[in-house]
Amino acid sequence: MELRHLRYFVAVGEEQHFGRAAARLHVAQPPLSRQIQDLEREIGFPLLDRLPRGVRLSAAGSLFLNDARRILQDVEDAKRRAERVALGKAGTLRIGIATAVSWHGMVADTFREFRRRQPDVELVVHHLLSVHQIEAVLSGRLDAGFAASMTPWHKELAHSQFAEDRMVLAAPKGHPLTKRERIRLRDLQDMPFIWFQRWVNPNFYDQMMQACARGGLKTPRIVQEAPDRDTQLGLVQCQIGIAWLNESTRWHCPRGVVLLPVVDMNVALAFNLIWKKDNSSPLLQKFVAQVGAAKIQPN
Repeated sequence: MELRHLRYFVAVGEEQHFGRAAARLHVAQPPLSRQIQDLEREIGFPLLDRLPRGVRLSAAGSLFLNDARRILQDVEDAKRRAERVALGKAGTLRIGIATAVSWHGMVADTFREFRRRQPDVELVVHHLLSVHQIEAVLSGRLDAGFAASMTPWHKELAHSQFAEDRMVLAAPKGHPLTKRERIRLRDLQDMPFIWFQRWVNPNFYDQMMQACARGGLKTPRIVQEAPDRDTQLGLVQCQIGIAWLNESTRWHCPRGVVLLPVVDMNVALAFNLIWKKDNSSPLLQKFVAQVGAAKIQPN
């Protein structure tokens, strides 16, 4: 049994006349009659009572007509749903966000505009460290991620930089550093630091250490390690130590913490949208394009 058989039967059942049904379907009457006979032979019982002028639905035919209509409607609905996904108008997009960039204006603008343009799309957001986002995108658990730069990039990843944040110093409110007009790296010698673990971002870790050494802070006194921004902020607020954070943290800085520029700290943390190169989802491509349009806006 094929969908064609159901469409033909519905037309004949509704018209109760082979000639009118054939005209409605734009087919010749003899092939239409053969298709209905084939259908009845396959299911094993008649669906129509043949009359001198036209046909009439049998009791079984009346029931079968209702089910045939429902099946055809279900198929049409399934086609429309699949078409919307194929055209990037519907579906689910799973996005990762690093906490360090979650309050960046570009990220918020992207989500707002994408939802305005694609109201039927479900966005599922996961807060993950950048290194974990890469694993999730490569494995297919995420479609894309807003992640800190993790050079060298994996060969299967596509990436597009959308922001770059200067590194600033987070200190507890009332800390002696907050009273200085200018802070230099050499002024931080022997001060307790909260630092991120090297596995979180090896290249950036080394870059920060090298920048500190050039400025006279050759061996930062690290008293506590923490993998993410929020944990570091909490430890700074508890006066465990000071920490390097990206300047977008100002949008999520607790009252007990102040952010201070260090004149000779010139390192910036780059943020990228990442996705897998072979992910051909039309929905993903629209999201990538939206990020590209939003990144020209100031933070």
